[in-house]
Amino acid sequence: MDSATPGTRTAAADRPPAPARRPAVVAALMLCMGLAALDSTIVSTAVPQIVGDLGGFSVFSWLFSGYLLAVTVSLPVYGKLSDTFGRKPVLIAGSILFLVGSLLCAAAWNMAALIAFRVVQGLGGGALQGTVQTLAADLYPLEQRPRIQARLSTVWAVSAVAGPALGGVLATYADWRWIFLVNLPLGAVALWLLVRHLHEPERARTRRPRIDWAGALTVFACGGVLLTALVQGGVAWPWLSAPSLALFGTGLALIAVLVLVERRAAEPVIPGWVWRRRTIAAVNLALGALGLLMVAPTVFLPTYAQAVLGLAPVTAGFVLSVWTLSWPVSAALSQHVYRRIGFRNTAMLGIGAATLILFAFPFLPYPGEAWQPTALMLLLGGALGLFQLPLIIGVQSSVGWAERGTATASVLFCRQTGQTIGAALFGAVANGVLAARLGGAGDLDSVTGALESGAPAEHVRRAVADAVHSVYFGAACAAGLAFLVLLLLAPRRFPVLPGSGDRAD
Repeated sequence: MDSATPGTRTAAADRPPAPARRPAVVAALMLCMGLAALDSTIVSTAVPQIVGDLGGFSVFSWLFSGYLLAVTVSLPVYGKLSDTFGRKPVLIAGSILFLVGSLLCAAAWNMAALIAFRVVQGLGGGALQGTVQTLAADLYPLEQRPRIQARLSTVWAVSAVAGPALGGVLATYADWRWIFLVNLPLGAVALWLLVRHLHEPERARTRRPRIDWAGALTVFACGGVLLTALVQGGVAWPWLSAPSLALFGTGLALIAVLVLVERRAAEPVIPGWVWRRRTIAAVNLALGALGLLMVAPTVFLPTYAQAVLGLAPVTAGFVLSVWTLSWPVSAALSQHVYRRIGFRNTAMLGIGAATLILFAFPFLPYPGEAWQPTALMLLLGGALGLFQLPLIIGVQSSVGWAERGTATASVLFCRQTGQTIGAALFGAVANGVLAARLGGAGDLDSVTGALESGAPAEHVRRAVADAVHSVYFGAACAAGLAFLVLLLLAPRRFPVLPGSGDRAD
């Protein structure tokens, strides 16, 4: 184990929740996580029906971007609020906001309204993602956390994979509005379980808590501007165009403002210790690289499977989904590794293996067989499960209850930001390679659209293969960067604080 063992913590701090209550709370957490994961993907297959009903085809991508932006920029705010007021009020408020957003989405009368309500939904989703992970660490002592985190990973993986299929079924056989209405009964059950069974101990307060409203608003503005620049750059306008440069310039200026505001705040939303402590700073950077590399399989592998391997959409989805089988299993088993060699070394073992697996993808034979990328994805899920979970548990165990929400939110924020950067960066790489191979006559969107009308020509298949190979090579570089961050920046032994165990019962 790292610096301290679970046995060194005080009995009072590690008092477990009552057995009759904890299963109910865990069920609520799994429902909340499922809702957040489902709504990040369920809309994708219903876009034709939504556009046919509401119009607004030119801006429909904001149904996804708006939700992603709201989730990402709200994570640090909810993390700080959960440390200040407790997990229960933040999770309940976030769940209510998510359900209100779902109801409004179902009642949307045009595309602009639906996009605005998706942002409301995303603001609730940020509370669900961050607070669920933090509360899971509160509920279980260190030696039991891999089990609950593996359950949450399984829920996330299954929901993310099932989302497009469920969205297509509801849009085809019912109405696209049911995509959002289905959240209401599930969310209501989760809320009832939380209100009825989650009880946090009273904490002594020496003074009235202060809310850093200026910091929260600056975080929203800064994150929104920069993520908008990354999401829309190269899509709605060229990277070096006036809108892109204006957004990036504004974002950099807001970063400077954010630093000044947070330095003066009594209780900053993003406290400086998040980046001054080696453990948290290194994990933030490493999981930012994880978000970056995850874009390669999740965004580009389905197109590769259809265009290069000639698979049907359902089969192509299976090639991607196999990593959701090995990831949670590996995460659950990671405790047996990090108890022997520590959090850092276990994570390095996982990301080192992931680097080799990603680097192997460009060397697959052309056109190849479906089992080859499937086998690599199965191995990749196992490697990343060994990488991510020890880092999250290590960070959560290195801080006390009053800092755990902020620390967990910073980790998730960096991973989400890495995914946004990865989508922009690898999208540009793929489109650049396709343009070079096809003489400037195509990009990834045009190739994806052409798949609906039949099998692509041979030269297009080879161009897609080269583009996806380049993306996977970039993902391998991101994994290698994460390995170096852990090697050079992370402490050899993560500090495990006495009393970093349970507080909720």
